[in-house]
Amino acid sequence: AQTQKFTPRDESPEEFPAGPGREEAFYACTACHGFKLVAAQGMNRRQWEDTLAFMTARHGMPNLEGKDRELVLNYLETTYPPRAPATGGWQNPFLNR
Repeated sequence: AQTQKFTPRDESPEEFPAGPGREEAFYACTACHGFKLVAAQGMNRRQWEDTLAFMTARHGMPNLEGKDRELVLNYLETTYPPRAPATGGWQNPFLNR
């Protein structure tokens, strides 16, 4: 079986929140997978750093260094931080709280 190379032709950086590092993060990540996968995550800086290290070591992502690494990490940390866990399941939006 032949392996197909991923090419994210259906996404562009402009579809994601603007900010310094958006294009750098988009192109670093979309060399292997869609950016919607990245945007679906919510992690703190250490988790983003660990993810970049994992992608570099395990999947051959080119290592981001210096200013480029800082720019990408700042964008990811700011734009896709950890989300608050859902509490109590479904809640009636019409109840007075």
